[in-house]
Amino acid sequence: MAQRRITIDTCGPGLYEFTEQAEDLVRQAPGEDGVLTVFVRHTSCSLLIQENADPSVKVDLQAFFRRLVPPATDPSMSYIIHRDEGPDDMPAHIRAALLPVSLGIPYAGGRLLLGTWQGIYLVEHRDRPHRREVILSL
Repeated sequence: MAQRRITIDTCGPGLYEFTEQAEDLVRQAPGEDGVLTVFVRHTSCSLLIQENADPSVKVDLQAFFRRLVPPATDPSMSYIIHRDEGPDDMPAHIRAALLPVSLGIPYAGGRLLLGTWQGIYLVEHRDRPHRREVILSL
C-alpha cells in the first residue's frame, strides 16, 4: 500500500485539477490492480471527477453552484445562522455536503482507469485562497 498527502493551493472558487499527481502515485504500483482512494481533509471544499477538455464546463459548474447556493448575503439565504467566517462560509459547507469529499478510482497496470475526458478536481467553495490537503491512498 502507498499513500501520499498533497497540498493544493487555491485562489478562490473553482475547480483545481490534480489528475497528474494521482497518476504519479499509481505509476509506482505498475504490476498491481486496485482502487485509488482520494480524500479531502476539509469541510468547505469537495472532490469531483469531471470533464477536463473544455474549460467552459468548469465555468458552467461554478455558475450553477453559485445559483444553487448563493452567498449568505443573498436575501434567499436569510435563514443562514453560521456566518462567523464570512458570507461564503456556510454556503461552502452546503456545497461540500452536496458533492463528495472522497472518491474511489480503479487502476490497473500503473494507470488510472479514467475515461478519455475525465480529470480529478478539488472544488474550492470559499472566496479567499486556501491550502487544501488531499490524501491519495492505494
